[in-house]
Amino acid sequence: MSLSFHRNPDGTTTGRNNDTGFTFTDVDPNEVERCVYENAGWEYSPPPPPTPAGYHRFTLEGDALGSSDFAAGSYAELCESPPVGCVPENWGHLALRCQRPGDTLLDAVAGTVAEVRRDHGLVMNSLGIEKPDEWIGGEKDGYAGQIVAHLFLGAVHRARLLGYGREDLVRLLDATGIE
Repeated sequence: MSLSFHRNPDGTTTGRNNDTGFTFTDVDPNEVERCVYENAGWEYSPPPPPTPAGYHRFTLEGDALGSSDFAAGSYAELCESPPVGCVPENWGHLALRCQRPGDTLLDAVAGTVAEVRRDHGLVMNSLGIEKPDEWIGGEKDGYAGQIVAHLFLGAVHRARLLGYGREDLVRLLDATGIE
């Protein structure tokens, strides 16, 4: 089954169940998603309420993604004492679902990653985004920002495995001209 959603130039959203041909357009994207999911026979879960001002919602995963027991070994202490605003979840591996303060999403993610590393000696290297190539939205502190953080954490993790250090990564960032 294939569902698709598209933001229209007039501000409406159109959803389509490609298998049945059902199409629905509305100004409320959540209503479009609900109707298309129902047509597909899928359960619809409405999005969570907005976060308070200055807070950001994200999920972190660690580098022991192959572990079958999400609370085993070095992750047990983190499950018992997660950062404030984070809840451990079993996704077949440990995931921390967080709602944390920060000036921006990246600030909130960076603070949480640093706290987990400092307090538990663990590196969280993913935001759990399955298909980061699917760029949705342009909100700096929304899903697009989560993709940036996810790709950056994954790149840092892989660079470390290949023997690259901080100076190598900073040199690459500087070479891009980012300010």
